[in-house]
Amino acid sequence: MGEGNTPWGTAIEGYLKHLRGIGRSPETVRLRRAQLYRLARDVGRRTPAAVTLTDLEAWFALQSWSNATRRSHRDAVRTFYTWALRRELVTVNPAEDLEAGKPSQPNPRPVPEADYRFAMVIGDERDRLMVRLAGEVGLRRAEVAKVHRRDVVEDLLGWSLVVHGKGGRERVVPIRDDLARLLLRADGYVFPGQIDGHLSPAYVGKRVRALLPAPYSMHKLRTRFGTRAYALSRDIAAVQDMMGHASPATTRYYVAVADEAKRAIVEAL
Repeated sequence: MGEGNTPWGTAIEGYLKHLRGIGRSPETVRLRRAQLYRLARDVGRRTPAAVTLTDLEAWFALQSWSNATRRSHRDAVRTFYTWALRRELVTVNPAEDLEAGKPSQPNPRPVPEADYRFAMVIGDERDRLMVRLAGEVGLRRAEVAKVHRRDVVEDLLGWSLVVHGKGGRERVVPIRDDLARLLLRADGYVFPGQIDGHLSPAYVGKRVRALLPAPYSMHKLRTRFGTRAYALSRDIAAVQDMMGHASPATTRYYVAVADEAKRAIVEAL
């Protein structure tokens, strides 16, 4: 097929194959698939090569996304076209000059403690484990879904959990003895299912969301962890490592600072 004539489906599937080849996680591949097929459907051009910067700017202008979602789609479009240009599927990269957009200010909203405790009362044993892994260990829903018995390890200081994070990155986080004992009851995956042997992240998130009042989701349990971990330690680097963030700036989005702490600073000056 001639240069510039490659249809969307062929180009997108080739790009997704590239992502798998460089070790991107299944969650990342699924996200990019959804984002790029949405672009292909909405933009109204027969091939990726027919798309212009004006088309992309108009498409982004129509969306009512949060800043984080907007940045994620921008990254998807830019990396796709960078790859397509290298593969000579396009002659120019229309996404090269897409503006980054304004980053949002941190406004973390952790699940209130009363709602956390209530979720631990009404959930069954499996649900409570999901809640604890997010709220007490800081795991993402995809990380919770993948927890396996073999990931529970003991060292000189106690029990820890090997977490399989975003982009295939692993981290080791300490866990309480009672949580370790519960996880070790499993024969394999702690939450067995049909997605490579475990439950899907979406289903895990759905189960946990059903235990929480609106608008809280499983993600806000992770914010609970970040907030409480920082309040106890005052060590943003330690919290960053435990949450699996590449930058402390990202961790800041998960740490709600109490008004009392701000006032204490003023009173101490």
